[in-house]
Amino acid sequence: MPQAAAKVLILLVPITANFAALTALLQPQDRLMGLGLPDGGHLTHGYYTAKKKMTASSIYFQSLPYGLEPATQLINYEALRSQAKIYKPRLIICGASAYPRDWDYKTLRAIADENGAYLMADIAHISGLVAAGEQANPFEYCDVVTTTTHKTLRGPRADLIFFKRTGDNAKDLEKRINDAVFPACQGGPHNNTIAGIATALLQACQPTWKAYAQQVIANARTLGSELVSRGYKLQTSGTDNHLVLWDLRPLGLTGSKLEKLCDLVGITINKNAVSGDASAQVPGGIRLGTSALTSRDMLEADMKVVADFLHRAVQLALVLQKEAGSKLLKEFVRIATIQEEGKQGAKQVLELRKEVREFPRRWPSPGVDVSTLTMPEGFLDE
Repeated sequence: MPQAAAKVLILLVPITANFAALTALLQPQDRLMGLGLPDGGHLTHGYYTAKKKMTASSIYFQSLPYGLEPATQLINYEALRSQAKIYKPRLIICGASAYPRDWDYKTLRAIADENGAYLMADIAHISGLVAAGEQANPFEYCDVVTTTTHKTLRGPRADLIFFKRTGDNAKDLEKRINDAVFPACQGGPHNNTIAGIATALLQACQPTWKAYAQQVIANARTLGSELVSRGYKLQTSGTDNHLVLWDLRPLGLTGSKLEKLCDLVGITINKNAVSGDASAQVPGGIRLGTSALTSRDMLEADMKVVADFLHRAVQLALVLQKEAGSKLLKEFVRIATIQEEGKQGAKQVLELRKEVREFPRRWPSPGVDVSTLTMPEGFLDE
């Protein structure tokens, strides 16, 4: 992944990498710009509300977020350039927690240079796709690159920091980042985790890795297009990576409710803000990813089945919301789990859960023979 002029530093705790990098690059109250949380950025990029600074990066530094173009939900790089001329940040962060498109690192490098800023890429979600050459390469343009190792990279839960050792901004960078990690932000290493990271990186060097990454993206695009074909709205109208960001606001449904319902039927998703949300605490969307399903060898045809499950879950959520007769999340969950006379929602939850739980048995976990696997009595109906 990195070029020869870069070095990698292994960390152990996710999120620590970003704060260690900020500690190395910035002085307290220096300015940084990152994609705002409601527009797909990450908490560590400096999120705060009118009443509260949410993370250390917004407490110790001046966070001045950039956003998306409302009409397209895409990053407007010229608007970012104009903002940077006003804010004069010491650091620009690119990368996101929920942005389904790729990044223009060359333009971002130019904007950073125009303002004497460092450029840092947080590729936590897409590093496995970058390693396969299926997403743009940030190492060519960025001073620092951070990533987790347990998402598309499929390793243990940990972090990595990459930094340049040559170039205009590289003076003392290695020492500053080393010192920021230890003793400033972190203690001793976990050698078992380091071994897990090494194994994951070795896998990413294999020829099969590119096929995995390509299938991840193909699956995400199929999943997204299937949802669009059913009349649903996606952020940016599609995806270039492993993420599908689904806007539920046109349905009058919150991401919180769909997340709870999917938990009940055995589908793991998470609520997520979408561009224009007033609150990240009560988000209007959900975030879907295809890395885990792809790792279990699911293909495009299987994504169509998954999309159908999700479609049915949304339609069921609308039924439950109506039966609850209240906007409260706890009442929504209650009506989904307790069968009441004259109401069908809770019964349909059990029916959908049974189908969802049966579906992944076609892709057993390593070492598990599903032909001899017996479920506890009531497992599919509890």
